[in-house]
Amino acid sequence: MKRADVKELHYITHIDNVRSISQYGILCHRKAKKVLRQSIADPEIQKRREKVVIPGGKRKLHDYVNLYFNARNPMMFKRKDMHEELAVLRIDSAILDEFEVVISDGNAASDYAKFHTSPEGLKYLDKNLIFAEYWTDPNRITAYRRKFAICAEVLVRDSVPSKFIMGVYVCTQKTYQKVVELLKELSLAHKISIKPKLFFREV
Repeated sequence: MKRADVKELHYITHIDNVRSISQYGILCHRKAKKVLRQSIADPEIQKRREKVVIPGGKRKLHDYVNLYFNARNPMMFKRKDMHEELAVLRIDSAILDEFEVVISDGNAASDYAKFHTSPEGLKYLDKNLIFAEYWTDPNRITAYRRKFAICAEVLVRDSVPSKFIMGVYVCTQKTYQKVVELLKELSLAHKISIKPKLFFREV
């Protein structure tokens, strides 16, 4: 993958968190669990992520905000029945050039994940796998490889400042109205788009 291939990054969250995030930024898991109104995290997966230490430093994975290149991934698929409660924040790809940002070549909680300095680490990613519509395959090994790759992450230490949030994707008109109301008088209220396919719903 090349730097120019990354138009934006994604952060999946509950709509009840959007207002505070738009004002104060996205916090890493360690900090967010103290202030978020609603968590969509899988407790079992978080237990696994809690043990991961980023190579080259002494910081744990929970000390980083995790952004996706493609929010239409296995995590979203697991939460697809919550589509009217979810939002995907669009993050400016300029975050890739910030200090101490790390790129994982797949799901960062996997034993097979490799971590690289950003943006140089982009060269280790396969854009065709990451931006694929689906990750399934008749061959189990190939399917695992595709599923792993589409979950590649950008890890930002401590927080992502609100200035990097470019907009919000939601799934339905109903959710759109809710988020507009939540963000009224804030600049992001005018940057909300309905994109059902991202949430595994029919257009």
